[in-house]
Amino acid sequence: MRGRRVWAAKLAGIAGAWLGASVAAPPPGPDVLPGPAPEAGFAQALEVRTFVFPRDHGPHPEYRQEWWYVTGNLDSTSGERFGFELTFFRFALQPPAAAPDAAPAAAAAGAPLPGASAWRTHQIYMAHFAITDAARQHFQFTKKLSREALGLAGARTAPLRVWIDDWSLGAADAAATAGQAAPWTLKAAEPGYAVELTLAPERAPVLNGEDGLSRKSDTRADASYYYSMPRLSVRGRLLRGGEALDVSGLAWLDREWGSGGLGANEAGWDWFALQLSDGSSLMFYALRDKSGGRDVHSAGTWIPAGEAARGLVSADVDIDVGAQWRNSAGERYPARWHIHVPKLALELDVRPVLADQELKTRPRYWEGAVDVRGEREGERVGGRGYVELVGYAR
Repeated sequence: MRGRRVWAAKLAGIAGAWLGASVAAPPPGPDVLPGPAPEAGFAQALEVRTFVFPRDHGPHPEYRQEWWYVTGNLDSTSGERFGFELTFFRFALQPPAAAPDAAPAAAAAGAPLPGASAWRTHQIYMAHFAITDAARQHFQFTKKLSREALGLAGARTAPLRVWIDDWSLGAADAAATAGQAAPWTLKAAEPGYAVELTLAPERAPVLNGEDGLSRKSDTRADASYYYSMPRLSVRGRLLRGGEALDVSGLAWLDREWGSGGLGANEAGWDWFALQLSDGSSLMFYALRDKSGGRDVHSAGTWIPAGEAARGLVSADVDIDVGAQWRNSAGERYPARWHIHVPKLALELDVRPVLADQELKTRPRYWEGAVDVRGEREGERVGGRGYVELVGYAR
């Protein structure tokens, strides 16, 4: 779900000064989490649509914001454990209709208008890259922010590619766009760590919510289009310092786009993406209201191996927090969870690989690798995954 309007609002707030552009920013307010309200000129996620792959892996510039979100767990041939996160966010500064009529196509694509500065753009991009080095008990992250101008950042459909500088996610080659099961490549680097990975989908994309329409509140415009690729087989290389490690594992891709935000009373969320040893997968997001309770629009998807996915509503899933972790500012995050889904006879215990996997961005949030143990229909299962916690830090 992840309603990651947090960063959409943040980008709008800084873009005007940084880019020297006219920015349609949300009105100021004390709570950045709900994000910008839908604006005239942007398309909105209001009705169920037909998804077409691989086309929908690419950008949707008619909507205000979208993201490509990859998380995964890796093992080296020497037996070391790593987690990784690479995320790309696109944010439109103005709706396509705001550009001069003389060049609507160029404006919609973020290209400079005739006679305008080559630095001018209607889109900005942000990315986060993080590594969890379990053996060394070390977590490290970095971020990038760039404009869609002069090739510095952007997204395209055929062949699929999303990038900022030398960080990228995309189809392995031009021919790969002919089928949705074609492999993707992922590249990113930060001081001390770098990854070059190939991602091979194990199944077709899974539509979350109502056939891909994910509603976040009773307000109709608080919605997005949302799908996941829950099991991507990963192979490649991880560089740690001067050491090259061959790695393999599983990754998860989340894709979401829209122009709305969270509900006015929603203050954050806990998101779980769990890949179990029996080939099944579970995604669930628990939206929190400002009183700390769970919002009824919390939802998820159960994805059994070789079978059709099933939607889950808030009442289907019980989550108990068994421990907490405090960051350097004394702010508390959940640090262990028991997940019970009676209708699936599923009981899972979820624990972080490291306690401190907090990204000290603005705003701060926790996102990290986790281990899973439990039972499904009386049989033991294990697994791995990723958890994201937003709204706990000031």
